[in-house]
Amino acid sequence: MISYILRRTLAAVILLLVVTAVTFAIFFLLPRMAGQTADQLAQQYIGKSPTKADIAAVKQNLGLDQPIYVQYWHFIKGIVAGASYDLGPTTAQCNAPCFGYSFKNHVEVWPQLTSRLPVTLSLAAGAAVLWLVSGVLIGVISALKPRSFFDRTFMGVALAGVSLPMFFTGNLALLLFTFQWPIFGRTYVPFTENPAQWANTLFPAWCSLALLYSAIYARLTRSGMLETMNEDFIRTARAKGLRERKVVARHGLRAALTPIITVFGMDLGLLLGGAVITETVFSLPGIGQYAVQGITDNDLPPILGVTLLAALFVVIANLLVDLLYAAADPRVRLS
Repeated sequence: MISYILRRTLAAVILLLVVTAVTFAIFFLLPRMAGQTADQLAQQYIGKSPTKADIAAVKQNLGLDQPIYVQYWHFIKGIVAGASYDLGPTTAQCNAPCFGYSFKNHVEVWPQLTSRLPVTLSLAAGAAVLWLVSGVLIGVISALKPRSFFDRTFMGVALAGVSLPMFFTGNLALLLFTFQWPIFGRTYVPFTENPAQWANTLFPAWCSLALLYSAIYARLTRSGMLETMNEDFIRTARAKGLRERKVVARHGLRAALTPIITVFGMDLGLLLGGAVITETVFSLPGIGQYAVQGITDNDLPPILGVTLLAALFVVIANLLVDLLYAAADPRVRLS
């Protein structure tokens, strides 16, 4: 088991290096291949009507006049050991892990990400609990009573949940439960300040995300349970005289959880990287809204930082899913 964990961890580190290289190439190499010069890249960080001296100074300070592999090395070195940026009269020190320095707002990217991360964590954790519990529960009941009124009703609701986009359900929830009937708050409050108001503000966003994701989990659970409940080991468990509740929970559901674990790890990892639409609709100051702000300002370091952080969460989620597989099924350790 230890050897398996070490192999998967090493593979995750290598994958992160590949992701950083690809992401860096997208933001810095592809513009060069498209014909954008170093002067044009440097001009993005200067105000209107810059002089040639200003462009040359920024290009030198950011290292844009160096080969792309040298720029990538400085970027990786900054993540590990920090970096310093010469801004002319002053020198800005970016402590490790340095995800870049926003030359639009003149602040480090990493502190901005960490300050917004609790908001995204709150959104993702609350929504994940709702969609996982409701989706699996609805899927199990629908599988035990196929083609019943409950099955047809909730599978129809699940189809609607998958089909409706977040910007529609989120705005509808805001219109009904925040403006029309002011039940929930509008301004995000940290959990440490007021837990009740924190939950009250996030509840519409949780429900909107849960409606989207629980539909997927309900359909996955239903199809998995319908296949599993007809297996021979289920008939054997019933022949032993086990209660139906134990047969369903311990044998049927456990065998059907494999695809659910996979999808849950991916969904949670992607959501932790920033729920862009949800945070924008509900005005939550999380990582997703920070990415939108970076795109609006055409500020590359924040966008690059959010992309790498999202990739980190996805890689970690995949690693945890693999470890859960190994703990649940010993055959995975030998593959």
